[in-house]
Amino acid sequence: MSHKLSIIMPAYNEEATIEAIVRKLIKYNDVHQLIVVNDASTDHTPEIIESLAKEFQFIEVIHHLHNMGKSAALRRSFTSITGEIVVIQDADLEYDPEEIPLLIEPIVKGLADVVFGSRFRVRKAGRVIYFYHYLANVMLTFISNLLTNLNMTDIESCYKAFKSPILQNMKITSKGFGIEIEITAKIAKLKGVRVYEVPISYYGRSYEEGKKIYFIDGIWALWYIVKYNCFSSIKNSFSLPHQEILK
Repeated sequence: MSHKLSIIMPAYNEEATIEAIVRKLIKYNDVHQLIVVNDASTDHTPEIIESLAKEFQFIEVIHHLHNMGKSAALRRSFTSITGEIVVIQDADLEYDPEEIPLLIEPIVKGLADVVFGSRFRVRKAGRVIYFYHYLANVMLTFISNLLTNLNMTDIESCYKAFKSPILQNMKITSKGFGIEIEITAKIAKLKGVRVYEVPISYYGRSYEEGKKIYFIDGIWALWYIVKYNCFSSIKNSFSLPHQEILK
């Protein structure tokens, strides 16, 4: 299939990394569209991305007046997607843009509708950091798999690729980092959807380096697993029937 590529990048106070990540994206990928959502950053992130948008015509910038979290940033961008394949790329260099061709390959070959990058399948490189984060992810992934009947290994991975209609028609209602859980639960409701995982590298940050995930986010994740798997119907999840989305 065609793989005109749209990339969505939420950003909050990422002045140290955002220019490097954008230039690396462009170096290793044929980017059709890059949507950067500045979630009311208080550092120089807005100025940097506006400068990059002047240099590269395919960069679109959305500014939030108030910090609204990752879910709101992504929800705002879904209606602006113009490519056939969409990749969600964080702005912090934890995920390597050089691996996007690997991430989208199952979609390009017509094998998958959605691809999750997994930090826990065999990978090239990964920083050893925060065992308790790993343990929480394993537990949340296990509970999610029980409810979705998907055999995922990394539900909290932020590296995902989609056929565009899936995100364009998905109704997002979560807050903060809950969107990772919400997306997985709602994808599992699509009858006939083909979900793949591919191994990815992961260069995690410490809190001193700007990591933004905290214990409370794990509690919210557990609630979102229950909410979107047990109390959310397919009609509440997508604006079109699954036959239209996956055709």
